Formats: sequence, structure tokens, C-alpha cells
Amino acid sequence: MRLSGYGRIDRGVPIRFTFEGREIAAHPGDTVASALLAADIRLVARSFKYHRPRGIFGAGSEEPSALVTIGSGARQTPNVRATVQEVFQGLEVRAQNAWPSLAVDALEVNYLLSPFLSAGFYYKTFMWPPKFWEKLYEPAIRRAAGLGALSGAPDGAEYEKAFAHCDLLVIGSGPAGLMAALTAARAGADVILTEEDREIGGRCLSELEEIGGQPGADWAAQAGHELEALGARIMTRTAVTGAYDQGTYGAYERVGDYLADGSGRPEGCFWRIVATRAVLAAGALERPIAFPGNDRPGVMSAAAVRSYLHRWGVSPGKRITVLANNDDAHRTARDLAAAGISIAGVVDTRDAAPASADWPVYSEGAVLGTSGRRGLKDITIRHAGGTRTIWSDCLAVSGGWNPSVHLTCHMNDRPVWNDEIAAFVPTEGAVPGLDPAGASRGLFSTAGCLADGARAGAAALEALGRRVHDTPIPEADSAAYRIEPVWRMPGKGRAWLDLQNDVTVKDVELAARENFRSVEHMKRYTTQGMAPDQGKSSNMLALAVLADATGRTIPETGTTTFRPPYTPIPLSALSAGARSKGFAPERFTTSHAASLARDAPMIEAGLWYRPSYFPVKGERTWREACDREVNMVRNTVGIADVSTLGKIDIQGPDAATFLDFVYTNMFSTLKPGRTRYGLMLREDGHVMDDGTTARLSDTHYLMTTTTAAAGQVMEHLDFVHQCLVPEMRVRFISATEAWAQFAIAGPKAPDVLAQILNDPFVPAEWPFMACGPVRAGGVDGRLFRISFSGEHAYELAVPSRYGAALFDRLLEIAAPLGGGPYGMEALNVLRIEKGFITHSEITGRVTAFDIGMERMISAKKDCIGKTAAARPGLRDPDRERLVGLRPVRPDAPLLAGAHLFSEGASATGENDQGYLTSVCYSPTLETHLGLGFLRAGPARIGERVRMVDHLRGAEVMCEVAPPVFFDPEGGRVRG
Repeated sequence: MRLSGYGRIDRGVPIRFTFEGREIAAHPGDTVASALLAADIRLVARSFKYHRPRGIFGAGSEEPSALVTIGSGARQTPNVRATVQEVFQGLEVRAQNAWPSLAVDALEVNYLLSPFLSAGFYYKTFMWPPKFWEKLYEPAIRRAAGLGALSGAPDGAEYEKAFAHCDLLVIGSGPAGLMAALTAARAGADVILTEEDREIGGRCLSELEEIGGQPGADWAAQAGHELEALGARIMTRTAVTGAYDQGTYGAYERVGDYLADGSGRPEGCFWRIVATRAVLAAGALERPIAFPGNDRPGVMSAAAVRSYLHRWGVSPGKRITVLANNDDAHRTARDLAAAGISIAGVVDTRDAAPASADWPVYSEGAVLGTSGRRGLKDITIRHAGGTRTIWSDCLAVSGGWNPSVHLTCHMNDRPVWNDEIAAFVPTEGAVPGLDPAGASRGLFSTAGCLADGARAGAAALEALGRRVHDTPIPEADSAAYRIEPVWRMPGKGRAWLDLQNDVTVKDVELAARENFRSVEHMKRYTTQGMAPDQGKSSNMLALAVLADATGRTIPETGTTTFRPPYTPIPLSALSAGARSKGFAPERFTTSHAASLARDAPMIEAGLWYRPSYFPVKGERTWREACDREVNMVRNTVGIADVSTLGKIDIQGPDAATFLDFVYTNMFSTLKPGRTRYGLMLREDGHVMDDGTTARLSDTHYLMTTTTAAAGQVMEHLDFVHQCLVPEMRVRFISATEAWAQFAIAGPKAPDVLAQILNDPFVPAEWPFMACGPVRAGGVDGRLFRISFSGEHAYELAVPSRYGAALFDRLLEIAAPLGGGPYGMEALNVLRIEKGFITHSEITGRVTAFDIGMERMISAKKDCIGKTAAARPGLRDPDRERLVGLRPVRPDAPLLAGAHLFSEGASATGENDQGYLTSVCYSPTLETHLGLGFLRAGPARIGERVRMVDHLRGAEVMCEVAPPVFFDPEGGRVRG
């Protein structure tokens, strides 16, 4: 079925691939669909529900029928559109959803049962008897569900993710897109042009049409060369799949899935493109017409037939008929006839159809039915002169064009109806910064698209504040688009809408009769538009049928909700980099190597690896090392790497106001050079996180968070700024990895600083909670007088590249003073002794009232969670509240997670009084200690309770105490 002198494929290079085990000849530039049509293969798939024969309908991502499986083993990929997959040497293609073979499918018997399998039958059928659901219905449905199958083996394919920024993003490279990109690029704007096809040009590649006195495809190629010379980035094989807030667009680029060996490339790459402005030039999609038997292989889109002719040099049939309700489809007959293909006739639904002397034109025409088991053989039509049967193996159908409005609806906008073109068009400003142009806006002449693309490019330049230059618009066809909408035709037999899901006109009418009159309800009741093409070819027909069935107009009926992605995206691409260690990366501090060199076992904390303890010779257990390190900090000096704490740099004129809003306490009153402890609530009034925030200057703060909650807090700040207070002039960025930070804790901490800092260190000049710039070993750093140990302590921060050297130097200075490193175990003991909380206590169900910090919720201002935290139930004195716990016998160990019961009560669920969150042995106080939550806890200090752990078989009598066990006055930390 190849045609000489036509197509843009490289016929000098042969390619062989297999379909259903049969070797198929192809050439570079072919898709699986074009190669199969060239081999005169029309049956390529089976439908989902009835296993009806399915052929190729379209020529791009709108394809509803021709879904195949490519590859084998772990690389097996199902539900690939044959119209999109490019061929390569050795490609293996198989049909799916058929057994035992594509040609003879036993489940085609489902069609004989179709009277019993109408829309919604599963909702009605599989309810009775109730016991059958788990044992019969559900297992059978699960076995039958789905189309293609995965191999079950881990997929070794690699995917990437990437980011890009530009002044103008142009989506689509047809005449409108190219003109928008040229207009902007010529004015010096940074332009990205995306095209989901393998080459730019859009419909220029599929039409016999001139632009600027040369073939449209040549003009498009010339425009592409100019754009590249101007510095524009052209991204082919890249489909923009979603529009999101603040000018962000998701795009999937096919990188290696069209190459035999991938050439070391990933399969694909998911892009996040941030654009100041964007132009949507995605064109329009041709829609079919519903008539009996319109699902047979050989019934195709008229525009697709032209694409196969001009792009791939393939005739989809030997004798072709055209069915149309608009002028545009008549060019299909003209182009085919010029290529020497027999035209059986043009069936035009209008009474004043354009006439032609070369083939019959049937005015007031309608297709009443088709025949052919595995492919179209003939059609029966009715026209102004009567009825007749036409032998034809391909029927090119054009029911008009639908602008590609999908991206304009991704922020919950709905398109509006345009009577002139009988289609929905996007509303102005549907997506901020996105300007539809050309066919996406309902302009269907080439000249109109060129002019509108130039307009959109100029509008983008004006919004960017750039000078707009006059852009000459090349001459092109300006023929008007004329259509008389026809959605369905009469006749006996089923008229199909969604070719993949086997949804028919009768199904939609049944949904309306059963009161599923909302378009969204109809969609779910019938599964209309839920196939991989997302109803690109069928939704408009279904809306028209629903409107007719409910006595409404199409605008009154409305549209379904278009959601990302516009085209399917492999889940592996969305999670690129998140496999193995990419899923849970190992994060190492700058002191990691030095800690390993000291034989410190590592523990994971928020993906960071931190030393548990630092054993020395003669120590046999971790407890011995931990006790030594705790005593070292209490009596001399200890060094700990605290770089893993989240660090968020916050700057801007409204930074203080912003922090007042996200924290419970005031930060606008904090003076520069000082640090304050802060508590952060969720919107529901529960504690999210705590930490210190330092004010480095009037408009510059540095927030610290707990290690595990750093990402959560950053997301929270983003949400607050974007959604709640977008007017605030503040910006923030994570600086966690930028700074290495070390705690220097203990009575001799000033002695260490005196040797490490370049300038003389005077402790009196650094009162508790002070902060400021310092120089350590000739490196600019920051010093904070804060403590998580309850001792006189500091935290010294330097740029990360100096972290390893600073850690070594600090240990070198500390050693003669009787100090050294301490790990997480000692850190935990020190903080429990002082009653400091971590996420062991603030678990997500705890309030400020529960941890005794309700007075930190300022009465002078509002903050997130303040109102919710004031609800009576969250301030009930009988709630489980933070207390300290000491065993009556000091040597009796406490267990985290154990529950608390009153002294004389049985240890049952109804008597549960609370639970332990953190426990340790305190070498300072020579007893075991614990923090936990106890009902009415502060009122029960001095009372005895039983700790019971049924799982570990432990029971210990405890005394309820204040949560601060050591130095409750804080004299050591402030001394």
C-alpha cells in the first residue's frame, strides 16, 4: 500500500520489526500504524468489553483503538498507541486483549451477550446473592479487567526528570505555534517550543498546502532552523501534559523508546517547565460521526487518511469513500485522487455539498450501515437520490474539528460553546499566562492560524515588557471553515462512540433514562472517555447524544472535566530517580567519614546517617559509651554534628509578618542578632514542628526545623505563602545542605571557641540565644548560643565544604580539655533529662496544651491553627498531657511505647491512662527516666502509675514527675 513520490520517510533504509510474529517491512520515520497500513494489515487490536475487531482510526495521540504491547520480558509495555510508537530494528509488537489469537478471539462471544451487558450492568448484576461477591464476582472481574498486561518482572528501564525555565513556552509547532515562537524569538525572548511529534510542523506535514510560496512542511523546517539560530530551544517528541500554578507545565519527552538499543539514553524524561508566558498552539482534533457499524477496521478519520498519504506515503485503502459534514473533508478526496487512489464517492450530509466532476458526491447523505467481519468491505448509504451500497475498504470520516482545549481546563475552567464552528473553545484567561492561538482557539484556516500565532507572540512580548517588532505573515490558504453539525445517523445496529470501551449511542441514552443526566455521571456510568485517549475522539459525540436524550442544548449539557495528563505518562517517569537509593537516598554529613573512622555505628534519622555513639577501647556495650558521653558533656565539653537540622533561609520585607503567621509566638519583636524558640501548628490546631529561628538582620531570618520534618515544614511554608498570604513579600529556600553545623556543649565550650575563632571570644558578649557572624579558621561562619543539652552550649556553622575540616579541628581542641564527640544516644539522654521534646512527643496528634506550651500561642496576633487549637476538646484538662516518669526502683528500665495505668487498675484498654514516648538511663541522675503522656498529667505529679508492656512482658511502678528532670531553673544553660 506504499505510494511512490509521497511521504517523508527514508525509503533508502530498511527496518524490520514483528507484529504478532509476522515480519513487517518499514523505514525510518514510520510509526507502527503507518507500517501496518503499508503492509495492508487492518486488524490490529480488540476492544475492551466486547472484543470487537479494531483497526487504526487516527494518526496521533488521539488514537482510540490501535493499542498494542511492545517489547517482552521486563521491558514489556502494554497499551502503547500504534500511531505514536516509532519503529526500530527488532521492535516486537503484539496485539492484546485477545485469546487465543487476534484473528480468532474466543471472547468475541461477549458481543453476542451484549443485550445483557448494557451500560451499568455490573452495578445491577453483581449485587446478588451477597456472598457471591467475594468468592465469584470479584475474582472473575479482576481476571477480566484491564487491557494489556505487565510482565510482573521489575522494569529496568531508566527515566529522568528535568527542569527548564523560559520567557515563552509555545505548545505545538503548527503554523500558529511557529509564528508565535518566531515573533518572540526575533525580539530576543527566551523561547521553548514543544512538539509531541518527531518533527515540527503540525498539520503542515499532513497537508498538500503552501505557506509563503513553498510547501508547508518546507516552511516549517525553515522556521525551525531560524528558531535554533535565534537560540530557541525546540523539544520534539515532547508532549506538554498538564498546566499548573504559577506558570508551571508538566511535559513528557520520549528519549529512547524509539531506538533499538536506546544508545545509553533513558526511556523518557519528565520535564517541569516554568514559563513567564505560554502560547497554546496544540491545534484541533477531528471528530467522527456515529453511525451503525462505524467501529469496523477501515473506518478512519479523514484527517488521518491525509496524514498517512502525505507523511508516510501510504494509502489506507484501495477504494476509499469520504463521509463529511464540512468542506475541509473534501480535500481528502482531492488529495487521494491526485495520488491515483480510487475514490468511491463523497457522502456529504449537507444539501448543498461542493460538487466534483471526478467522483460522485452524495448530498443529504448518511451511512446506514457497514459490512465486513475483520475489515470494512462495503457501506450502505442514504442520500438525496435514494439508497445504495458502495464497495469500499476505507471510509474517511470527518464530523468537524474540536479545538484542543484540554490544557486550558487543567485549573478547573470550562470551555464555552461556539456555534459558528460547532465546538467548544477556551475561555480567555482560563490559565493565567496561557494564551490559546490558532486552531486551539477555533481558527481553522492556515492564514488565520499564522496571523493569530503572530498576535499571541506579540501579546507575550508585551506582557514580558519587551519591544514588539513587526513580523511579516506569509501568505497561505484562507478558505473559510463551513460546517453543518451532524453527530449521529439513523440505521439498524449499534453506533459506537468510545471505540476502546465499547460505549454506544444506546448506552448514553440508557444512562439518561436512568437519570444519569449529568455529563460526569454519564461518563462514569458508561465508562465513556475513560480509555487511554481520554475521549479525545468520542467525548463530543457523547455530549451531543446526551444533550439530545435529555432535551438540552450542548452548552447546557456542558463538558466533562479535563485533567492532566493530556497524554499517558509512564509512572516510572513521574517517579524518575526514586528507585532503590533514589527512593530512600542515603544522606551523609560532612563528618560522616570521620565518624566511621572512630568506629561509630550509624543510625538513620530522616534519611540522614548519624553516629549513634563513639566507642573507646575497653567499652563493651553502647550504654557504657553513652553514659561516658553524657558525663563528658555535663562536665567538660562535647562535639556533635547537628547539620541535619532543617535550615530555611527566609528573606523579604514581610519576613517578620510571615513568621508571626506561621509560628504561635511573636518573631517580629525579635531583635537582629537574637534567636527565639518557636512552635508551629497545623491548620487543625495540632503541633507540626518546633525549632529555633534566628534574626540575622531586619529582613533576614534563618529557621531551623527538626531533622525529620524539614521537608514537611518547607512544603507548609510554600502552601502558606502561595495559598494564604500570596501578597506578602517574602521568599525562602532550603539551606540545609549549604551549612555544616556543630554543637559545642559543656562547661568548657567557651574554651573551645576561644581557640577556633579568629577574633577574641568573650562569653559575656554572647548571652543565651544570641547569634551573629564569626570567622573560624579564616572562614566566615555563624555562631548561635543555643542548647539542646541543657548545658552552656553553642552551635557553629560554616559552609559545608569546610565541615569535615572543622569537625576534625574541634575534636583536636576538645581532646586536651577532656572532651570529644558525642552521638545520638547521648543527645537523646541529654534532652530527656532536660524535658526537651522531639517528634517522639509531637506525633501529629498533640497540641500545644498537651505539651504545656499553650502560653506560647500569642494573644496579640493570629497564627495558623490558633482558632482550631482553642476548641474546647483540645483544651480539656483530662486530655493526655506531657509528664516525666521515674521508676520507683531506679534500676528498673522503662520502655518506650508502653502504656500507663492507675496503680490499682487492671491493665486493660478501658483503663488506659497514657503511654511513654521516650526513655533513657540518666547517668547524671543515676536512674531510668521517661517522657510520656498521661491523662490530666500535670495534676497528677507525685502520683504513682503502672507502666505495662504486654508485648515485651514488662511491668514497672513509676512516679509521675515534671518533664524537666535536670536543672529545672536553667542556670547551667544560661550561665
